[in-house]
Amino acid sequence: MTHKAGFVSIIGKPNAGKSTLMNQLVGEKMAIITPKAQTTRHRILGIVNGEDYQIVFSDTPGIIKPNYKLQENMMHFVDDALVDADILVFVTDINERHDEEDVLEKLKKTSAKVLVVINKVDQSTNELIEAKIEYWKEKINPEGIIGCSALHQVNTQPVMDFIVNNLPEHPAYYEKDELTDRSERFFVSEMIREKVFKLYKKEIPYSTEVIITSFKEEKNIIKISAEIIVERESQKNILIGAGGSMLKKVGTYARQDMEEFLQKKVFLEMFVKVIPDWRNRDHYLKNFGYRE
Repeated sequence: MTHKAGFVSIIGKPNAGKSTLMNQLVGEKMAIITPKAQTTRHRILGIVNGEDYQIVFSDTPGIIKPNYKLQENMMHFVDDALVDADILVFVTDINERHDEEDVLEKLKKTSAKVLVVINKVDQSTNELIEAKIEYWKEKINPEGIIGCSALHQVNTQPVMDFIVNNLPEHPAYYEKDELTDRSERFFVSEMIREKVFKLYKKEIPYSTEVIITSFKEEKNIIKISAEIIVERESQKNILIGAGGSMLKKVGTYARQDMEEFLQKKVFLEMFVKVIPDWRNRDHYLKNFGYRE
């Protein structure tokens, strides 16, 4: 029996629905999903195994024009995903415009097979969907165009079918029982960061990084210590809240997710630390995993 395996990169603008689509295709929550743009910062692999195939999905940060070094490094993850891919899934919101972007040039030049996924079609009309399909045929003439609603799981199976049908013949790249290349510590830190994105406004979520400083698994409990990094003392005060109320809320919600994910009771302690302008400092970006 022949075996297929390949790398599938999911790219697009912020908030197009890339992470939602990946989570649906993988069948597990691999990536943070919030209404705010630029939630995904890393390239996250999710692995789907069938009897005769293996798909290595890459969720990537939304494509933007960088304003600081952290964002520049996030865009390097996107470039890597474009180079590595056997199949590129380009997710575009039904209401987005892409006239001005160099991403179109990248899509035209890639040697990967390109699938355009027009997301959020539940918010549109058949006429607009047809017009968008014609638009993408004319712009880049991809191998496939599929309209879907990732959030409501409408028409996501054809996306999976396209991917499986277009995988190259190759042995599995990872063990068949692996789900991701990321550690439990990584997902635990992302769960805390997700709660920060959901509970705070303005610049706080974008100025925040989460570091797991200790992860100790005991017989009946996992003890986790985390540092939440911010850039200014005023942000620290907002993050902690009056009498520690806001930080307690972050911890309660994050711990619930961790216990579901790890299938074990969790003791979580969190501390807030100020590192001025960490998003522009190479040393910290390297330490936090944003650059080689």
